[in-house]
Amino acid sequence: MERDSIAAGAMPEPASVPSFARATGLRLDAPARIDAPDTAHWDAAADLVIVGLGGAGVAAALEGVERGLSVIAVDRFSHGGSTAANGGVFYAGAGTVVQREAGIDDSPAAMTAYLDMEAGEVVSRKTIEEFVAESPATIDWLIAQGVHFSATYWPQKSSYPPLDKFLYHSDNTLVARYSQRARPAPRGHRVFARNGKKAWGLGGALTGKLEAAALAKGLDSIPHAQVTRLLTDANGRVIGVEGRRIPPDSVVSRRYAKAVARAGKWLSALPPSFPLAGFTQALGMRAFKRAEALMTRHATPFRIRAHAGVLISTGGFIMNRKMLAHFAPGFLSCLPNAAIGEDGAGILLGASVGGDTALMDRISAWRFINPPKAWSASMLVNSAGRRFTDETLYGATLGDAVAAQPGGKAWVIYDADARRDAFRQARDKTIVPFQRDLTLLNLWFNKVKASTIEELAQKLAMPPAALVRTVGDYNAACAAGSDDPFGKQRKDMRPVSRGPFYAMDASIDSKMLVLATMTVGGLRVDEATGRVLDRDSCPIEGLYAAGRSAIGICSQTYVSGLSFADCIFSGRRAARDAAAQRLRRPQRPPVEAVRA
Repeated sequence: MERDSIAAGAMPEPASVPSFARATGLRLDAPARIDAPDTAHWDAAADLVIVGLGGAGVAAALEGVERGLSVIAVDRFSHGGSTAANGGVFYAGAGTVVQREAGIDDSPAAMTAYLDMEAGEVVSRKTIEEFVAESPATIDWLIAQGVHFSATYWPQKSSYPPLDKFLYHSDNTLVARYSQRARPAPRGHRVFARNGKKAWGLGGALTGKLEAAALAKGLDSIPHAQVTRLLTDANGRVIGVEGRRIPPDSVVSRRYAKAVARAGKWLSALPPSFPLAGFTQALGMRAFKRAEALMTRHATPFRIRAHAGVLISTGGFIMNRKMLAHFAPGFLSCLPNAAIGEDGAGILLGASVGGDTALMDRISAWRFINPPKAWSASMLVNSAGRRFTDETLYGATLGDAVAAQPGGKAWVIYDADARRDAFRQARDKTIVPFQRDLTLLNLWFNKVKASTIEELAQKLAMPPAALVRTVGDYNAACAAGSDDPFGKQRKDMRPVSRGPFYAMDASIDSKMLVLATMTVGGLRVDEATGRVLDRDSCPIEGLYAAGRSAIGICSQTYVSGLSFADCIFSGRRAARDAAAQRLRRPQRPPVEAVRA
């Protein structure tokens, strides 16, 4: 077996290291060149080798085997990744079978016009049009794999619909400034799964079906395996991966899986700014170190050849605090919304062979204040006492607006009437339990109370005259029914006029109003093929990236279900190109050597 001179576990030499590598805290090997791949030793081989079997990886795996590719998927943690753990919302439209069953009239033109506002700055119009054109057929493809959707429709604005509603507006389509440019339609398709008497569906209800279908059609899956370097030929084409893996079906593998699950549970339990977060973070890190120690002591090496290409689909890097501190330190106090595997390792692998990155400082931050509607109907102000946005915006768009304020500081200003209504709305049986609990927690413990607006401003250390003027202008607009300067619809506005008055901390580092975050930057890819681009925008032969390891449809503005849908879209795109580019059909050696 050919080996280069770099020891296992060492960081690549500076010439091979992207500028951000040492800030990641990751230990990966430099890429190795294999001059004679046909005579080198390989433990296994396949047309397509997938690194990370989350949403994008499993979509690529199934698409690949359906197109006749041999596929091996290597996954370090647990299959499904962040996609399996998400809220089960899949963004689709342009006339899906589910929309039609619900009596919803949606068109490719309307969906394209809307997504052009949300994604047109980071992907081309052609890519948006292709994503939209594929959308109805994608739902059909998912249903054919056994995924279930429901046409029960929730027409109101909400961060998440009632548990018995599965089609809803998971975006900004009902917000005036968007609906004036693109005809609204519900495009949030929640996965339907039955658990006892209640219908429920998280992302795993979709990814599990795809994985089962792929395995049934020939996917070779290697769990608890870490890819530590990419392998190239003399021309720089990526031809395989090298790594280490825990022995399968062993006591060690069970201990490793248990430690990983525990680490993921505790590390994402609370935002770092929340009381007791230090305790949960310590528990999580202890479990993670236990898993890493098992990998170090018991893992065996493997080397897999990829005849058509390697796909990186390991997610983003929100779980890597060193990497987050390097690119977006302002979000270190927020709740990471991801599985434990989103540590940036895949992005670094792609960059190690010259892959270019973009939008690495772009964080999607979710500031949801509806429900209760009483909050979004009130006012959101910054540290200067001024409004800065339409409070009814979708949570991730609102989070962007909050993060853009000085210091990321913001407060919801509301009055006694709104407080009464918020308590009443929290008891509404249509809202989801986590929405109810978060509402009550913040009504009771995240409040500053004052008898006058001036006194409230003083307690918040903001200019009293500015806040009084802001409240006065808002109340005048409510009374006159005049246009709001931020485009908020009159029906969504209520005056802040009857004391006592309240302020709720909605800043990015709020200790009670949790701000969930995810990274949306990553490797730049050719939008037609999914191949990773270098700094000169030339494709790197044999290397693909998909999902949150790559720039995609949701990298400008996230809306619920759009990352899920982009994972499926980009994963299938890469597999299609790998099938088209396959140079030959090799006789695969068995993978038992890797499994042993």
